[in-house]
This record gives sequence, structure tokens and C-alpha cells, in this order.
Amino acid sequence: MAVALQALFGETADRIARETGFIQRQVKVTGSKFVQTLVFGFLGNPELSYGEMSQSAAAVDMAITPQGIEQRFSETAVDFMERMLNEVVQAVVVEGTNQREGLLGRFNGVYLRDSSVVMLPAGLAEKWRGNGSAQGANAAVKLHVEMNYSSGQLRGPELSDGRSADLSSSLRTAQLPAGALDLADLGYFELDRFAEAQKAEVYWLSRWKVCANAYWTDGQPIEMLPWLRDQEAALLDVPIRVGANHRIPCRLLVERVPPSVAQQRRRRIREAARQRGEIPSQESLALADWTIVITNAPVELMSAQEAFILLHIRWQIELLFKLWKSHAKIDESRSENPHRILCELYAKLIGVVVSQWMFITAFWYIPNRSLFRAAKTIRMFAIALAATFDNLAYFMKVLSILCTTLQSSCTVQSRKAHPAAFQLLLDSPLIQDPLR
Repeated sequence: MAVALQALFGETADRIARETGFIQRQVKVTGSKFVQTLVFGFLGNPELSYGEMSQSAAAVDMAITPQGIEQRFSETAVDFMERMLNEVVQAVVVEGTNQREGLLGRFNGVYLRDSSVVMLPAGLAEKWRGNGSAQGANAAVKLHVEMNYSSGQLRGPELSDGRSADLSSSLRTAQLPAGALDLADLGYFELDRFAEAQKAEVYWLSRWKVCANAYWTDGQPIEMLPWLRDQEAALLDVPIRVGANHRIPCRLLVERVPPSVAQQRRRRIREAARQRGEIPSQESLALADWTIVITNAPVELMSAQEAFILLHIRWQIELLFKLWKSHAKIDESRSENPHRILCELYAKLIGVVVSQWMFITAFWYIPNRSLFRAAKTIRMFAIALAATFDNLAYFMKVLSILCTTLQSSCTVQSRKAHPAAFQLLLDSPLIQDPLR
């Protein structure tokens, strides 16, 4: 990892700086030093002032005043940092190993897909178009991410206009390995994708989309709401087919939820409809009484109980976005300069990708890992990483100490009353005969 980082933030950065026109002649500010200043600086403090950026520059052996730093934020700087982000995202610096214990170990990777929107000042709408609905903003960028939760490996973030649909991302067509489990957000619900995965021997688990067509195995259409109201069991597992044209064979899994959960869901449904200027359908409100999912994984591989445990794990990618926003503050800037705002966003996204590489290297194999504690630890080491970056031996030493620290102190305790996600995965129930 040390050698790869030196190459990315060294020779590669200098080359891209020249190609984008950010650096046109031999000067004291180089592309490599500029990106090191921003990435390590924001890793250590996501709310850097220009004075603190100057100090971060000094740590990587680049003498520049706060005013000099401010003047460097330009259109070519934005192009340079965006190219650097793309380069980092495409790099395979570390490769995680799929966990082999517990429920995760039954699959050749458990892949989570989702997206998150970062609002931007209205003046950036020409670069990144929003939908104009949130707080009057019409500029936003959407981050598309895929994470193999078994290994920690990331694909992305891939950036698109804030108004773009999840299915517009190239992650939609990303081929997963045979035996993997695709656990995507409802925005990725697509029958063509399910059918392609079925042929590639990839398993999928998805929440049910209200407008989808479902059929019994004899071809008769399913009236979902009337059928559910006739069921007395709290847990259901029945074979069905989905899609008017596809007729994909799969399992329909249903779990009745407590009234308090159903009421909370209805509030969210009404609020989401209000923001869109719509009225929620009575069917969607009524279906809030159940959690409904479909999967092509056989019961011998995953019981109904285990399917709902894995569905709970899908929120881990939401927690990753929460970490990026609350800790790395990718959606915040203390500046009003649009060029700095974008450079800052790209630098912070590079930082969270590099942090993920460190997580994979150090402690992803530890089930009770805490990413929030780990992110705080990396912040403490940021200045040491910057100061030793050009000396491979010293840089590797700091990385080694960081990894040891992550392994020893960045974990969470088991809980008896409300088991954590890692406990559910390790202590999943034995496969039982499904309730049909």
C-alpha cells in the first residue's frame, strides 16, 4: 500500500497535473505536493482554513503562504483533482479477502450497492445538476458506491448529476462473481438485472417493489395485499415468479412488523410523497405492515430468518455514507469559492477511499470492527503520514503502527439486548424448514 500510494500521489499526480494544465512550468507547487496537501490535510481536519492548509503543505515539504494556496484553486485545479479522484477510484491498491465464517462465508462476497447525494451551491449547477427540490438547491452530485461487505472492497464512488437515477450508474452492469450475493437498494430493482444475474449464477436479495407483477408457480397473478391479509403466520416463505414477461422463479419472503414500525414507515412514505408533490397510494401505506423481499437463493443456502438478517446488513452502506458525511464532512466546506468547494470534495473523497484501503489492510477481518473509531484514529495519524510520505521506510513504519492501532483499539463490544450486526452474522439461526 505504501508503494502504491507513493506512485499515485507522486509520479501519477505530477503527470495528470501537466495533462490538465494545472502545472505548466517548473514551479515550487507541484501536482503531487498539492494533492498530498489536500488529501492528508483534510484527513486530519475536514474543516481546514487556508492557514492550516499552508501548515499541511509544510508537512509535505512545500513552502507556500495561505494566500498562495487560495490562489491555486482554479478551474484547472478542479480538473486536476477530479482526474486524480478517478485515478484513485480505478486503482486496485489492496484486495480484501472474503470472510469465511458465519452467514457471510456461504457466499462468494456480499455486495451492497447504493447512492448518496451531496448538495452543492447553486452556482455549480452547470457542472453538477441537481433536481431543484431540496432546500431550493439546483446543484448536486450523486455518489454511486458498491461495497463487498465480506472483504471491504469498494467500487466507486462514481459521480453523476444529483438528478440522475441509480440505474444510470455503470455499477448497474457490473458483473459479480458466481456465487456472490447482490444486496442492492430498492433503486436498483430491475428485472433484467435479476434475470442476467440468475444466468451468471449470482444470487440476489431485494426488497419488493409495489408496482412489480408477481405470479404463483401455476401462472395465476398474486394480489399481494389481499393475500397477505389472509395470512396468520408472522413469517412466510413461498415460491413465486416475478415479471409479466420475465417470470423469474424466486422465493417470496414476508415478515410482519410491529405496529410501531409500520406507523414509522407510513410517516416516511407520506413525507417522501409530500416532497415529490404526490399523494401516497393506499396500497403502499397498507403494505407497510410487512417486510417483503424476494430472492433466488435456495433455502438450503439461506433460510428466511437469515434472509432478513442479511437485509439488515444492507444498511451498512448507509452507515458508510454517514461516516463520510459526519466524520469526513464530504458535504461541507467553509468556503464560498466554487473551485475550492469542488477541489475539497474530490480531496475528501480520495481520503475516504484511502481510509477504506487502510481498513481492509488492518482490520476488516475483525467482525466487531468500528469504522467510526478507526476514522478518528486515522485523523490522529494524518500529519505523521504526510510528514513521512516521501521516505518509504518511515512511511511504511507509520502505516504499520497505524494498522496495529486499528486492530487493537477500534472495536465494539457485543450486546445482549440488541445484538450488533456482526453478532447476527456470526450467530445466524440454523436453516430450518421454511414456513409455507
